[in-house]
Amino acid sequence: MNTRREESQDRAIVRIAAHLPDLIVYGDFSPERPSVDYFDGVLMFVDISGFTAMTEKFSTAMYMDRGAEQLVEILNHYISAIVEKVLIFGGDILKFAGDALLALWKVERRQLKNIITVVIKCSLEIHGLFETQESEEGLDIRVKIGLAAGHITMLVFGDDTRNYFLVIGQAVDDVRLAQNMAQMNDVILSPNCWQLCDRSMIEIERIPDQRAVKVNFLKPPSTFNFDEFFTKCMTFMDYYPSGDHKNLLRLACMLESDPDLELSLQKYVMESILKQIDDRQLRGYLSELRPVTIVFVNLMFKDQEKAEVIGSAIQDACVHISSVLRVFRGQINKVFMFDKGCSFLCVFGFPGEKAPDEVTHALESAVDIFDFCSQVHKIHTVSIGVASGIVFCGIVGHSVRHEYTVIGQKVNIAARMMMYYPGIVTCDSVTYNGSNLPAYFFKELPQKLMKGVGDPGPVYQCLGLNEKVMFGMAYLICNRNEGYPLLGRDKEIKYFVCSMKEFLVSNCSRVLMYEGLSGYGKSQILTEIEYLAQGENHRTITIALTKISFHQNFYTIQIFMASVLGLDTCKHYKERQTNLQNKVMTLLDEKFHCLLNDIFHVQFPISREVSKMTMLRKQKQLEALFMKILEQTVKEERIILIIDEGQFVDSASWSFMERLIRTVPIFIIMSLSPFVDIPCAAACAMMKNRNTTCVTLGAVQPKDIRNKVCLDLNVKGIPKELDTYLVEGSCGIPFYCEELLKNLDHHRVLVFQPMEVEEKTNMTWNNLFKNFSRPTEELNIFTLSSEEGNEEICNLASGVILKNLSPPPSLKEISLVQLDSMSLSHQMLVRCAAIIGLTFTTELLFEVLPCWNMKGMIKALASLVESNIFDCFRNGKELRMALKQNAASFEVNYRSLSLKPNEGMAHGEEEELRELESEVIECHIIRFCKPMMQKTAYELWLKDQKKAMHLKCARFLEENAHRCDHCRSGDFIPYHHFTVNIRLNSLDLHMIKKMAKSHGFKTEEEITFSKLEIPKKSELFPENLSPEEIREKILSFFDAVITKMRTSEEDIIPLESCQCEEVLEMVIMPLAHHFVALGEKTKALYYFLEITSAYLILGDNYMAYMYLNEGERLLKTLKKDKSWSHTFESATFHSLKGQVCFNMGQMVLAKKMLRKALRLLNRVFPYNLISLFLQTHVEKNRHFYYLNQQAQESSPPGKKRLAQLYRQTACFSLLWQIYSLNYFFHYKYYSHLAAMMQVNTALETQDDFQIIKAYLDYSLHHQLAGYEGVWFKYEIMAMEQIFTLPLKGEGIEIVTYVADKLSYTKLLMGHLDLAIDLGFRAHKMWALLRNPNRQYMVLCWLSKSLFLKNRHKQLIHVLGWLWDLSVSEEHIFSKAFFYFVCLDIMLYSGMPGFRNGTTSTYLPAELKT
Repeated sequence: MNTRREESQDRAIVRIAAHLPDLIVYGDFSPERPSVDYFDGVLMFVDISGFTAMTEKFSTAMYMDRGAEQLVEILNHYISAIVEKVLIFGGDILKFAGDALLALWKVERRQLKNIITVVIKCSLEIHGLFETQESEEGLDIRVKIGLAAGHITMLVFGDDTRNYFLVIGQAVDDVRLAQNMAQMNDVILSPNCWQLCDRSMIEIERIPDQRAVKVNFLKPPSTFNFDEFFTKCMTFMDYYPSGDHKNLLRLACMLESDPDLELSLQKYVMESILKQIDDRQLRGYLSELRPVTIVFVNLMFKDQEKAEVIGSAIQDACVHISSVLRVFRGQINKVFMFDKGCSFLCVFGFPGEKAPDEVTHALESAVDIFDFCSQVHKIHTVSIGVASGIVFCGIVGHSVRHEYTVIGQKVNIAARMMMYYPGIVTCDSVTYNGSNLPAYFFKELPQKLMKGVGDPGPVYQCLGLNEKVMFGMAYLICNRNEGYPLLGRDKEIKYFVCSMKEFLVSNCSRVLMYEGLSGYGKSQILTEIEYLAQGENHRTITIALTKISFHQNFYTIQIFMASVLGLDTCKHYKERQTNLQNKVMTLLDEKFHCLLNDIFHVQFPISREVSKMTMLRKQKQLEALFMKILEQTVKEERIILIIDEGQFVDSASWSFMERLIRTVPIFIIMSLSPFVDIPCAAACAMMKNRNTTCVTLGAVQPKDIRNKVCLDLNVKGIPKELDTYLVEGSCGIPFYCEELLKNLDHHRVLVFQPMEVEEKTNMTWNNLFKNFSRPTEELNIFTLSSEEGNEEICNLASGVILKNLSPPPSLKEISLVQLDSMSLSHQMLVRCAAIIGLTFTTELLFEVLPCWNMKGMIKALASLVESNIFDCFRNGKELRMALKQNAASFEVNYRSLSLKPNEGMAHGEEEELRELESEVIECHIIRFCKPMMQKTAYELWLKDQKKAMHLKCARFLEENAHRCDHCRSGDFIPYHHFTVNIRLNSLDLHMIKKMAKSHGFKTEEEITFSKLEIPKKSELFPENLSPEEIREKILSFFDAVITKMRTSEEDIIPLESCQCEEVLEMVIMPLAHHFVALGEKTKALYYFLEITSAYLILGDNYMAYMYLNEGERLLKTLKKDKSWSHTFESATFHSLKGQVCFNMGQMVLAKKMLRKALRLLNRVFPYNLISLFLQTHVEKNRHFYYLNQQAQESSPPGKKRLAQLYRQTACFSLLWQIYSLNYFFHYKYYSHLAAMMQVNTALETQDDFQIIKAYLDYSLHHQLAGYEGVWFKYEIMAMEQIFTLPLKGEGIEIVTYVADKLSYTKLLMGHLDLAIDLGFRAHKMWALLRNPNRQYMVLCWLSKSLFLKNRHKQLIHVLGWLWDLSVSEEHIFSKAFFYFVCLDIMLYSGMPGFRNGTTSTYLPAELKT
């Protein structure tokens, strides 16, 4: 039975019926529209308070994890309970109106008495549901219920594609009034309902001055059996489930497939819902907190006549409203009777229907609807409210009966404006500002106190969208601010200045077009140009166009000529008329003066000749006159015409301007956004003109974004985290940056505080880095807060995680427009990519895409790359270089990008797309061009879907969550994954190796070792060798190694360089964020520590610091965990903290962290001299023990123990260096102990690399302390150790490391010749091993040694290598050291060649001077 029920509920007709009442599902209506039906029944109106406030709370939430899904769960928890009660008691849910619903019990009139009792019982039980409940969001949910009974009329109306229905009549008016009278938890009966009910059953309370009554409770007789009474009543209900279906809530759940009925029902449901039904997607899929524009239309009738009379008026209005909305992708969501009027709730921007210029289209539609409906017979008053903002759009109700609706404060505001400002079109301030229309289209209205709306802000009347000729008001929107420079557009401005100079000395026209997408600052550039264009002997005229200008014939030229003729300063038409008469007296016969009447709003007498002219001839006469006027004007002074938003120039004006530039020398500068349609022929001709230049605007550079932020906030510095967030999030688009800043300010994320003097700052972990980005020096003259001691910096509020912030509504809207314009398959790809993250690999995307083939994915990716949704990169290095600066922001073309390609070019575009597909195949790294798109697409997923996708990503990525093959695939923190159970998949690399061993396979290293004959250590360096002989033996050994590396046929040298940085960015970092999203804190912490270690290996202390802070947040939430693995993670965390502090020169902090780490690792380092000497004695004994044991065979420690030992070694290595830097006498003992403990711990690991590193550290410690015999002994021991290593894999790296370390040690101790010899060899080996990070370090020390030995010729070569490395690898440290050494040379060596640039082949131009 259950299976059959599930199958029936999966049928399309059942899913459609769930959106409709039984009244429609089982209705038999005439095909005529409108059609009318009459019946009797009881109406229940339930108003639920609290949902609007809850929606507002969610819609203004800061973080992306507060989405529509939580809201829909809460809403449906309560609404479904009400729906269930209504259905159980036999009711039919007619409509959901936001957070209210209307239910009907349709019965014969004689049954009303008993049914009213049933409905009252239902109402009281609904109240009972909410008496003790409080929502999980802490909002109090309460209901108000009104009941009415009597005659009801149903009206069905619509057009060929959509049908709507209304219930009207006195009972409908009564139920609304009854609900309005209700207080919280009240049930109010309308007067007619009170007359028709069984009064003996109801205890009521009279309402003063009202005929309606309030129900207190039911008072049935003691013998009354409600169940029997209810069963009897339900026999009169036609579609109440009974018999075999008695366990169903609704009979419509068992509808059989019926194509005709299904087709009929589909007309009552929105198209987007039908698509989701076809795709078998249920309620949550379309549930979003989404920026939309609400248009509420109310029609009041001359009098409440019969349904047939007002029905035709509603029908006519509905058909027109539908046709207007369809043009701009708007939809009618609801139609209902509202306070004696018919109301249409129209929405622009539903999922899948988002379009550009939505607000303007909504206003345009509202004005059109207002004009039409005002002329419809029987409609007395038309009132329209328009509001824009974030609302909840989603399916609300119960699984068997629900509707797609909108809930939110903006819906309420639109409804209230419609009612409180009757007879006009009104809009809120968001709509007013978002329309980008001139202010003279609107009129601010006096504020009224509106029920249920706290502070709606200013309310405006929309006066109409026909462009009025407001002479003198079409100036540029932007105002130039002397104290606010135009940032990042120097080249664009310089190009204009050069072009203007050329124009003023030539005799030909010039056209300069600044092209770019909206938000790139074109208007600001034109404002600056207007300022720079002022001068003698030429005149500058500026015009700002709007979207409406395009539809006004000859509008641009009309405004232009008004300025040329000086009409823009005239206050009255008579003054304009006199001016015109004087200007055209010699150019135009008086009888033709009336041609100027319409265009300049003057009143010259109309002559007989003009009255006989056709419109075309009049236009030609006007154009000829204007051309003469301009020819005459330019003889006296040149004209520079500036047009903002040039894409809105009308076709007649384009035609005139195209002839104008061929006839009269004029300089036209205009800004162009992409054309909505194909430009007209004249526009194309003008863009192709040889004197036209198009300057394409791109993103401004990160430094300019930083400068802009500091200037906007009036501060001297911003946090690096904020800098990164704004630079990444804005993508170099000034408008994006402004919106992000507004959003941060709205959520009170920004905190302003006085700038501290650096000397006064106490060093702590939190201020370890100078965490502030400052504006460039040239900006200092513009900053306002320049008074000493009065300077401020901006900081972030405590606990704010910027990367998790939800995007601003305005930017989300832009992304939604792009998403909704894509095909469904492309949308799915973008949404899947959004789960992976901002950057991802094609392999992972293919893994998570459902049922895609590789060819289809590549084709889709190529298309999205072409659409600037994605960028693709061949490798991580290419990606990092692209992220350092935005693409060039200045590009000069001699053909506008707005021109559509011809057939040949279109064929070329197809070729380009095919090339792009090939490029995508080569590239395996993809990145969102705009982070806002990724965030917007991410928010569209439901919680469970997100979790499943994150899990899928994590499973795929963890297989590659290790160091690259070049570095032998280990953990970044050695043996880390053996200490923490973090893997999702059951097998790991260690397990696979164990399985291979169990089947008799040997690893490559084991095979190598088995083939080598390891000589005895005593044979390597006999005691009778002199230091010179030892030196020669060591150098010749390294030479032999280099020769073998170059000539050996064996696979000694890696095929590619270290890829750990790419692994870090493409695998480890995404894994950490996937586990954070999954709530797996232990796993996330593990990967944050891995990231920190990786960054330390790569030499990036700041990023290591940032991820340690991320890890610290997680560590605090896991502090109750007392397991050994958690203790190890804590120890690792503190040891990494210590390493960062050490690298940053904060030795006190570093020592504190390292001691804490050792304590957690069960290796306490002594705090006083007594324990110091005791510990030293113990460690000496251990040391002799381990040295003796090394010669014997012993089993190696377990993996967990190795992880612990490696951490201890790292801590001791830093500790001895910290103590050796201190001049206190007793600190040398602490240093010696730490160095010895490092050696002992390394010996316990039985790892060659750790032992050799410890020997060399121990040797260096003794050299710094002046113990010659000991340091030499341990150097020899290290060399003996490497002589026995196989020259392959890790062995060759250890040998290279030893050469590197010895070179550095010899430099420190002043043995410069040996340091140089070792340095050259180490450099050659690191170069062969393709390790640029180590290579640059060697070159740094080598250049220092050569400089101190005055080996200038060799130094020049080394500096050349260093510069080449810094350029090829984009390596900032090597470039910095290069400059450092060059400055040393110039300061101390006295080499004139460096000063005049004659000997420095590689020295940059700035140093050659």
